[in-house]
Amino acid sequence: MPSAALNLGTAVEGSFQGAGGGMVPSARLLTANGGGAPSRREETANGGGPGSDLAALRPTKRPRGKAQLAGKPRRRAPIWNLQAAVFVSVVLNVGLLLQHHVNSTAPSHHDHDHGHRQEHQACPTHLDGGGVSRSSRGRQEVEAAASAASVPKAAGAPSTGKPPVTPDSVINLDHGDPTMFEEFWRGTGAAAEIVIPGWQTMSYFSDVGNVCWFLEPGLDHEVRRLHRLVGNAAVDDGYHVLVGTGSTQLFMAALYALSPPAAAPMSVVSAAPYYSSYPAVTDFLQSGLFRWAGDASSFTGDAYIELVCSPNNPDGAIREAVLPSGGSGVAVHDLAYYWPQYTAITRRADHDIMLFTVSKSTGHAGTRIGWALVKDRDVAKRMAKFIELNTIGVSKDSQLRAAKVLGAVSDAYELPEAAQHRLFDYGRRKMVERWRVLREAAAASGAFSLPHETSAFCNFTKETAATNPAFAWLRCDREDVEDCASFLRGHGILTRSGSQFGADPRYVRVSMLDRDDAYDIFVKRLSSLH
Repeated sequence: MPSAALNLGTAVEGSFQGAGGGMVPSARLLTANGGGAPSRREETANGGGPGSDLAALRPTKRPRGKAQLAGKPRRRAPIWNLQAAVFVSVVLNVGLLLQHHVNSTAPSHHDHDHGHRQEHQACPTHLDGGGVSRSSRGRQEVEAAASAASVPKAAGAPSTGKPPVTPDSVINLDHGDPTMFEEFWRGTGAAAEIVIPGWQTMSYFSDVGNVCWFLEPGLDHEVRRLHRLVGNAAVDDGYHVLVGTGSTQLFMAALYALSPPAAAPMSVVSAAPYYSSYPAVTDFLQSGLFRWAGDASSFTGDAYIELVCSPNNPDGAIREAVLPSGGSGVAVHDLAYYWPQYTAITRRADHDIMLFTVSKSTGHAGTRIGWALVKDRDVAKRMAKFIELNTIGVSKDSQLRAAKVLGAVSDAYELPEAAQHRLFDYGRRKMVERWRVLREAAAASGAFSLPHETSAFCNFTKETAATNPAFAWLRCDREDVEDCASFLRGHGILTRSGSQFGADPRYVRVSMLDRDDAYDIFVKRLSSLH
């Protein structure tokens, strides 16, 4: 704040030019600026008496001898009184200027040092009795306050997800938080970065001629491009792309679109072990259109919606519909994990409704973008209507980021200059290694077992590939343990109980997608349990 420092210097010289909001200066300073106390004639005319402090402090020329005021003799003000007034005024104004600087100035880390160098040069130096300059003390106070102000607040810093772990930490593998992919995306540089101008994405609308009018054309293009590259889903032949806030919103939209008004709610089923969110989401709003009806393998009704997750969450099995489709029965295929890092791509899926999400394909769970591939136009329109009424569309900023990320994945396989950053190659290497050490840990423990490894020829990699699911379906084989989740919780490992998946509580679901430090601690801890 150079101007404030300059004002301080001129104030000391008797020409106060404060920035406002400070202490009223001494009478001497006011008089020097032509304001403040009245002249001797004005004071006499107004009845001012000999006790006027302003008159006593005002430096004026007087004849030698006794001073006269209103015909009465008066003593000259002692010189120490004038010095004290000036000193007090300077000290108060210095303090207020420093306070004004700290309160109103929040310098960025770019201009912090430069601004303070100018202020230090402008401030006059006065030594106290101990030989320490008051300006040095003020400088130290300002630097300390400004340094504290320049430290980013936690609320303004980008989030990093879960905190770092130590060997004594509780390891939380209950959620499928895909932070394993952070290392890969840190290495891609600008390939997946995007800058959105302030004027962009302001409208609700993206493509008014599309069934999904809030779908950004760029995301539509990159979704279709990636599926053509990988070969895991059909995107031509009249398929409609719909975008949702994660695949969960699209799952709810599908239930709405496939459940016409009827005397009884539509039954929603899935073969056990099924994804634990299916029953929770289905019954959350207690809708009269649909209700959770449990395990598809034991269902006997005629009208139903079957949810088919393949590879399956939680056990990684490759699934087909259990119930026959057609008539009043319809299947919704959740293919969130049908990507080359988890399983072999054996066919181009062409189901009526297929759900995908960036959280498991690229690891960007926080972007909250999912998409659906829908054959029937009327079903697609009803799903879009649900999202319109639910959230009036989907964040266009998130869509643009998702499009950039998906484009970077495709570029790495289609453009030679981008070949060093191939997501599916990285993901497969990580998953193969993680499953290897987990199987070794389970064997070393002797208290746990895992599903047998399966493999198939992958049309994407053109080689035989093992299935390495995003979750481990772990069974506790100890006879004295009936609740595996509780047992592991007692040893600082949080998992999700098999009972939440419609299965035996001796099973737990373990996320395989956490950061390396957390996963390494988990494996070591598991191997020590006998």
